[in-house]
Amino acid sequence: MILPICWKKSVLMGTKIGELLVRNKLISQDQLDEAEKKTEKNGESLAFNLISLGFLEEPRYVELLSEHYSTKSVDLGGIEIDQDVLDLLQPDFCLKNTLLPIKRKGEKLAVAIADPANLFAVDTIRFMTSYHVETMIAGEMAIRDAIERHYGKSTQVDRLSSVLESLDVRDDAIEIGEEKDEIDVADLERSSQDAPVVKLVNVILHEAVQRGASDIHIEPYEKDYRVRYRIDGLLYEIMRPPLKLKQAVSSRIKILSQLDISEKRLPQDGRIMLKMRTPVGLKELDLRVSVLPTLFGEKVVMRILDKANLMLDMTKLGLEPHSLQILQSEIIKPYGMVLVTGPTGSGKTNTLYSALSQLNTPETNIMTAEDPVEFNLEGINQLQTKEKIGLTFASALRSFLRQDPNIVMVGEIRDFETAEIAIKAALTGHLVLSTLHTNDAPSTVMRLMNMGIEPFLVATSVLCILAQRLVRRVCPDCKEEVPTPPKALVDIGFSEEEAESVTIYRGLGEGCQTCSGTGYKGRIGLFEVMPVNQSMRELILSGGTAEEVRHQALAEGMISLRRSGLEKIKAGITTVEEVLRETIK
Repeated sequence: MILPICWKKSVLMGTKIGELLVRNKLISQDQLDEAEKKTEKNGESLAFNLISLGFLEEPRYVELLSEHYSTKSVDLGGIEIDQDVLDLLQPDFCLKNTLLPIKRKGEKLAVAIADPANLFAVDTIRFMTSYHVETMIAGEMAIRDAIERHYGKSTQVDRLSSVLESLDVRDDAIEIGEEKDEIDVADLERSSQDAPVVKLVNVILHEAVQRGASDIHIEPYEKDYRVRYRIDGLLYEIMRPPLKLKQAVSSRIKILSQLDISEKRLPQDGRIMLKMRTPVGLKELDLRVSVLPTLFGEKVVMRILDKANLMLDMTKLGLEPHSLQILQSEIIKPYGMVLVTGPTGSGKTNTLYSALSQLNTPETNIMTAEDPVEFNLEGINQLQTKEKIGLTFASALRSFLRQDPNIVMVGEIRDFETAEIAIKAALTGHLVLSTLHTNDAPSTVMRLMNMGIEPFLVATSVLCILAQRLVRRVCPDCKEEVPTPPKALVDIGFSEEEAESVTIYRGLGEGCQTCSGTGYKGRIGLFEVMPVNQSMRELILSGGTAEEVRHQALAEGMISLRRSGLEKIKAGITTVEEVLRETIK
């Protein structure tokens, strides 16, 4: 859970509370000074910045407020609230003021609030409900979690709407002129630091993490400006901020990514390290940022890399037992090449990291060349390629071979030079792992030959090829059986016997908080593992086509991508629609 974002500074979040924290020795004066400087810069509350900097634990802060105001505190973790109590206040009001109605007894209404000095909110509740309001103190993060838990999906839209309203963007709030050849860098920097822009970027990042998004797309058009999140592989529109903020938002993100805010004609790539607070303490998220100039402004795409989501257990990736056995037997061989293929975003890096994690022992020297390095793996030497200075996959691979490696991972084979060096490494006593962009495992053989690699080199160096796709899992909380005609199941690949007995499931999604109404939660891989055995080598050497290689592999027991999908349909893990979307028969 990312640290709670305060939309509006309140009375209690100021210097007096800071002095109180120092007097109680919860923070030092230096820490207070640093947090106050950050508050002036980013427009957030003092408490938020103290917590985000790791100087203060929120539970201890709540305890101090409770003592200072002689007001009880409340733990919202396991509390259940009656629906008629929740209906007394609108979720957007609760979000704006960081409060939640929790209990009603007679003429009294108990309200959990983050700021007991927010008398305006208390008076408003009293006026709207006609109840006597009793406040109890709770942490901002706990209150916002409880609001989303109890009010459900609708609060996500209300939350974003209330945030955009609270930005108070007037015509004269941010001056953004016409596109000009000459760029005033000082103006761009000033506009990117305005409180509305800072808050908007914060909420975009916050909501993305809350919803489990893998990517954030911020897109300017001629008369519109939209933000979309990629969740479980599909893009969903989240909000439409004011169009006049587009330059200021892109400049703000560039500053965070340490990019050149004056450069608007060329694409740029950067990174943001985002501090997060979880129940076990602070952790950091890595955001890969790509800025691309388009017709009506700069499109920004941020990929969220969370090491906590990295699956390093090969047995849990979704491989069928037969395919898993083949892959595990190939990666333990002392030399040769194992290739993982699939489109962008299909989980290839996760699969390679899982293999490296299994092979990572004190006696093994593992070296990787990646673009970019997505996650840091302990005990593995990882190199970030930089083409601008000539540090390409090919040059990195040449240097690796002088570093006495046992196992080498090349992020991607993009050209003949990289392929040639990788194959030579595989033929000279090294295990080489890499990725390639092809549609399936058999066509990978032809792809290498089309790059200029001789058939005999492909046949002798490649141990195994794995193709993969990602499909969405059915939501476990709204999963229901769906009657399906057996003929339709036969048409997609099931045998007649299977079609009579298989049960098809689908997530309904209506009102389901777990899946936010989509019917899906999480993803799982479909895999096609093709070992290059002696008969396959002979076929490659004789000039066999991709179709012939495929027939041979299937005859020898290869589980195709479609068959892997059918097995997951049978197990109730995914839906027919997902498998049809990602595979061909």
